[in-house]
Amino acid sequence: MPHRSATLGTATDAKPRAALAEQVYAQIKAELHDFLWVPGDRFSETDIGARLGVSRTPVREALFRLRNEGFLDVESKAGWFVKPIDFDRLDQLYDLRIVLETASLDRLAHRADEPAELQALKAVWLVPEEQRLADGHAVGALDEQFHAQLVAATGNREMARVHQDVTERIRIVRRLDFTRGDRIHATYAEHAKILRAVIQRKPDAAKLLLRSHIEQSKLEVRKITLHALLEARERSRVERAAVLKQAG
Repeated sequence: MPHRSATLGTATDAKPRAALAEQVYAQIKAELHDFLWVPGDRFSETDIGARLGVSRTPVREALFRLRNEGFLDVESKAGWFVKPIDFDRLDQLYDLRIVLETASLDRLAHRADEPAELQALKAVWLVPEEQRLADGHAVGALDEQFHAQLVAATGNREMARVHQDVTERIRIVRRLDFTRGDRIHATYAEHAKILRAVIQRKPDAAKLLLRSHIEQSKLEVRKITLHALLEARERSRVERAAVLKQAG
């Protein structure tokens, strides 16, 4: 399990139990997304509580919330564990992404103005190659923003809300895609093509490019193995150790 981190405090620190549960939830979910937990890892509520310095009640609330989201499960005698990757479920979530994002492109084509979100995206993705980022974690975050801002630019908050929920559920595998240099380069190239088609009011071309882009990511997900996840966990641990050393 991840090494002991800074404690979150207790309810006696004037923090309501709900706030502590939210913090525990956010901490564990971030660790899942950073591959510090991989499918099959087991732990107890006591383990988590001791590491984070909180009681079992907010820990249990957080863990059941993550269970409901499909990340964890619990057995009466064996305790909590990280669930295997459900590829069929991921396929469905990627299909939902395609529906939401292509619908967004249709809406954008009928806007008379150029939304601020598109202007911001141009500054990130339509840049010379020497100005592109090479750090996979940073590019992964920018990739999420690219797709989220395409949806947000429509002005439909309910579409944006559903899209954000999908993003949260696929983040753990999506970030693995950006541990490879070739995928980082491909993402810059593909995003630039999509963005240019959107700006030029060519929705059919933009949708075709976007669908191909997401389908490629969907295929990459199918290549994920436990070995790849374990390698990602080791990289994440090394990176975190370096950050802590620098901070100290």
